Amino acid sequence: MFKTKHIVFAAVSALALAACGGNGGDGGGSRDSIRAVGSSTVFPFAKAVSESFVRSNPDFKSPIIESIGSGAGISEFCKGLGPNTPDIANASRRMKASEFATCGSNGVTDIIEIQVGLDGIALASAQGGITMNLTPEIVYKALAAKPFGKEQTTKTWSDVDPSLPNKPILVYGPPSTSGTRDALKELVLEAGCKTNADMKALKDSNEDEFKTLCTEVRSDGLYVDQGEQDNLIVQKIESNPNAVGIFGYSYLEENADKVQGLNMNGVAPTYDNIASFAYPGARPLYIYVKKAHLNAIPGLKEFLAEWSNVWSKDGPLAKLGLVASPDDVMAANAKAVTEFTTLDGAQLK
Repeated sequence: MFKTKHIVFAAVSALALAACGGNGGDGGGSRDSIRAVGSSTVFPFAKAVSESFVRSNPDFKSPIIESIGSGAGISEFCKGLGPNTPDIANASRRMKASEFATCGSNGVTDIIEIQVGLDGIALASAQGGITMNLTPEIVYKALAAKPFGKEQTTKTWSDVDPSLPNKPILVYGPPSTSGTRDALKELVLEAGCKTNADMKALKDSNEDEFKTLCTEVRSDGLYVDQGEQDNLIVQKIESNPNAVGIFGYSYLEENADKVQGLNMNGVAPTYDNIASFAYPGARPLYIYVKKAHLNAIPGLKEFLAEWSNVWSKDGPLAKLGLVASPDDVMAANAKAVTEFTTLDGAQLK
């Protein structure tokens, strides 16, 4: 009897989704499994939630989780409603106001934002490899295409700061589509750039030029865009003791036997330092959900509830490197999971 009810429910849900309308259309069919796309940093956590969800809800199909980067994921999410569009966008940075507007113009008007935890932008090297005490200013000077508006001439870390090793700069990092790259820009590069009074003033007088000078990364081969696969960055730095990698803290924790974190402002990238925001690269992680799909996709509500079941400090996701949100933030987002409150866009930048 239960099985029959479930089949009927799935059929009704598929029809409801096809009726969602929007620019997504129905894609010539329907869908009875959850689809989430986006951040490579959120990906391992979403996969773990997916596995836990299936164990707790064996009558639902396993969700489809795709790692394509935060920007690309939100872009897909915002294309419209319907079964040929994702239900969820995973993001390692907050949705931008421009993306929210694009969503709205494509009929995606009711969006649920859920902060699932915290992560950190970790700079790391191989165990036994290069060690440095970094600051946002040092990282900016080493990686910027035009540091403080001047030609980029540094080739070694000692060129950047005489206290650093006389070793070649070689940094493997995320691509422009990655939320990790966005967080690197906002949390580290901009902070380093604003140590210069002229650059700080430029932000008020010409924000576009400020963004270019403060966040554009050098393209002479000393910063290597390694795509959306953070594990590949780990492999690259593990095989080169002079290389530095940039990725989410969870990958540092997962590969602690292979790589070591580099201090920023004298603070190590650790769980406690990220949770307290003492580490300058700390950042929140999000999932965005289409409210219009909640009653159309079988298991979507239950999948959201599963996130809140496993994101605590002592929960399964912490073992994978997710840093739990502060208690008040966690409580507010647990409420969003059950009440499905939506963004109004006013708080986005």
